[in-house]
Amino acid sequence: MLEILKAIFYGIVEGITEWLPVSSTGHLILLEELLPFKGMSENFFDMFDVVIQLGAILAVVVLFWNKLWPFAFTAGAQAGNPSKIPWLRMDIMTMWFKILVSCVPAAIIGVLFDDVLNALFYRYEVVALALIIFGIAFIIIENWNKGRKPKINTLAEITYQTALLIGVFQVLAAVFPGTSRSGATIVGALLIGVSRTVAAEYTFFLAVPVMFGASLLKLVKFGFHFTALELGALLTGCAVAFVVSVFVLRFLLNYIKRHDFKVFGWYRILLGIVVLVAFGFILQ
Repeated sequence: MLEILKAIFYGIVEGITEWLPVSSTGHLILLEELLPFKGMSENFFDMFDVVIQLGAILAVVVLFWNKLWPFAFTAGAQAGNPSKIPWLRMDIMTMWFKILVSCVPAAIIGVLFDDVLNALFYRYEVVALALIIFGIAFIIIENWNKGRKPKINTLAEITYQTALLIGVFQVLAAVFPGTSRSGATIVGALLIGVSRTVAAEYTFFLAVPVMFGASLLKLVKFGFHFTALELGALLTGCAVAFVVSVFVLRFLLNYIKRHDFKVFGWYRILLGIVVLVAFGFILQ
């Protein structure tokens, strides 16, 4: 029961931090240092902190279904014909092609270097520094953007070149835990000239294939061999992350219509400093 309660707490943290540009992976790594699972296999958490994100991704699919699902049906062409004719929304299909282009850089890095990156960078020092550095970047970029009119104000205006550039920024999150996938792609999009709202929405959609792919990779490496406790913890964490993500996504979309991202930059800097001091003291 205690481990399931931990999984609930992990799910709450994941649901909040996956979409806010503060690094969900970084928070989960730090949480694991403070509140580790007991009685589970050695490699369980390495898989858990990625696969739990499936719950958060499902929230995107549910909330944005009409913008993500390209297939639809229209009434029959003949009068009185009750049949439905399937049709394809090319605007959504084009968006998916651009999202796949954005996925390529991180997919290459993840497949080739996942184990190496885990061994090198999944430490509290790296998480803390990434939190601070990208926190500063948010503040600088938002100040630089102040008064500037964005060049890209709709998803349809994102070109394949822009999509690839956003994907390159996403690689930073794949390499350095604590960077924040959403934070890296939003920073990159803002620099390119994408509006804050479109940058956030594109980041949400980009997370769907990225996280599904990363989760599948982790599950394959883990081997699908779960104890009852491990499976219960994973399903609980995913379910809680889904529910929390629904509320956080709605909050964030409303928030960015009236505010910038600087508050998250200051939060990252403060958290990074706290982590460096606290963990440095604990591990002395």
